[in-house]
Amino acid sequence: MKKKNKPAKPQVREDERVEKSKKAVLAATYELLTKAGLSGVSVDEVSRRSGVAKTTIYRHWPSRESLLMDACSQLSSRPTVPDTGAIRSDLEQLACGVAARLRQPWATVMPSIIDAAERDKQLADLQSRIHSQMRAAVVTAIERAQERGELPKSQDARELVAAILGPILYRRFFSREPLDEAFAKNVVERALCKRD
Repeated sequence: MKKKNKPAKPQVREDERVEKSKKAVLAATYELLTKAGLSGVSVDEVSRRSGVAKTTIYRHWPSRESLLMDACSQLSSRPTVPDTGAIRSDLEQLACGVAARLRQPWATVMPSIIDAAERDKQLADLQSRIHSQMRAAVVTAIERAQERGELPKSQDARELVAAILGPILYRRFFSREPLDEAFAKNVVERALCKRD
């Protein structure tokens, strides 16, 4: 007697389930990261919060570290570079954007990443990418201003970036004073005045 072949399950349906599971796992990981930092994330707790079995988690992320890397790499993206035609307003928009992003829950993870990056090359690379994305938009705005003749070609973009991002990061992670638009705009004002 011939066995009847079962019809194959539609691939799309399985892919949707896999994607749904992955999203649930990453959301649970993100939640744990924002509440407890890197050290507060365990696969057991991610499984409990997401409702996804540990075996499924390990199928997609072979280790806790790979899950953390994936979750952390989705924390930040490169900001859009404004092009208002004036360096001051471009930098103000960028500085206010950075300040706003640093008030979001994911920013609480940054100290953990920076600390762990001292000992973990993969996390150091990730931390470098996050910083690079934040810095690149400011550098692009500065280079556009140099092309327009608004800033001298001799202006070291790295110094201007440090003069803007440094005080914002200091206020967010060290002094913990309010980080608002007024402060961000004053930082830009001071940074541009210093170069005159």
